[in-house]
Amino acid sequence: MERHPDQLEQLPVSVLDALPHPVFVIAPDGRFEFTNAAAEQFFQASFAVLQKRPLDYYLSQSSPMRTLIEQVRDSRSPVSEYHVDVSSPRLGEDKWVDVYVAPLVENPVNVVVWLQVRSMADTLDRQLTHRGAARTVTGLASMLAHEIKNPLSGIRGAAQLLEAAGSEDDRTLTRLITDETDRIVRLVDRMEVFSDERPVERDPVNVHLMFDHVKELTRSGFGREVQIVENYDPSLPPVLGNRDQLVQVFLNLTKNACEAMSGVEKPVLTLSTAYQPGMRMASPGSRERVSLPIALTVSDNGPGVPRDMQSYIFDPFVTSKQNGSGLGLALVAKTIGDHGGVISCDSQPGATHFRVLMPTWSAQMDGTDD
Repeated sequence: MERHPDQLEQLPVSVLDALPHPVFVIAPDGRFEFTNAAAEQFFQASFAVLQKRPLDYYLSQSSPMRTLIEQVRDSRSPVSEYHVDVSSPRLGEDKWVDVYVAPLVENPVNVVVWLQVRSMADTLDRQLTHRGAARTVTGLASMLAHEIKNPLSGIRGAAQLLEAAGSEDDRTLTRLITDETDRIVRLVDRMEVFSDERPVERDPVNVHLMFDHVKELTRSGFGREVQIVENYDPSLPPVLGNRDQLVQVFLNLTKNACEAMSGVEKPVLTLSTAYQPGMRMASPGSRERVSLPIALTVSDNGPGVPRDMQSYIFDPFVTSKQNGSGLGLALVAKTIGDHGGVISCDSQPGATHFRVLMPTWSAQMDGTDD
């Protein structure tokens, strides 16, 4: 089939826009000559805006990307660099990328830059770590149920007998004993959830109806003083999941967000949905790799997760709360992993985002046993 010349000119642009990785061309004066859609998302600006500013506007003074571009422009040969820190006030903290820079054949003074954002690969590594940690808790929970939970019932029964025959001072102590044994039992009960290895019963779930339910529960409870903002993509298909479990997951995330904003003058909780193709993972119980294009995000404008905790935030017993058990986010990670999804945390002061990537549901899945 013969193509019109205009179609031929548009083909490379459409192909580059389909790539999930940022690709852009930098002119000798440092300005953008071309950006694909992923690059616009990376810099959080449209091409029309990017054309008005040099690349240096977005980079820190010590950014290695400056040196790489100059090296390519001088040597007229491509270079690659792995695990490059491009963090800056405009791009945000903890921005790590793999960089490939090459001169354009037809105009070598212009260079093309291709970025592989490492956060996605790091997310996968962390997700596998979280699942391994959850398996460790599974064995611990089974041991605790037998070695601790059963003796606690005897201690509680003895305390109740003493309370009936003791003085008021004795009853104060026996009530303390029963309260503490009940607290430990509740903790073990929460841990026992990790040992539930049954397949998750999954059905088509409308993410916006699910988020609306979470929003109402949040607004009527711990989020009464918080402004809740919705940023939805109305065209999203259903996800493949268990609605009740997903409600619990996002209720946990909104509760954590509201608690994190307790000292913020104008707390804002944002619920976002988006379609982001490109992420694939092996489905639980199967070797088949499943696409995870549905992004569900809970964001807050609190002080952020401490940097030394961000790599371990989903591990069991890790918490910044004074009286927290450190099991809430670990259970969230396990639940999302059981759904075949991925959860990540991107946090800096004033902006924390918990992002869940989920598989979509299709009619062909009806009748399948998950």
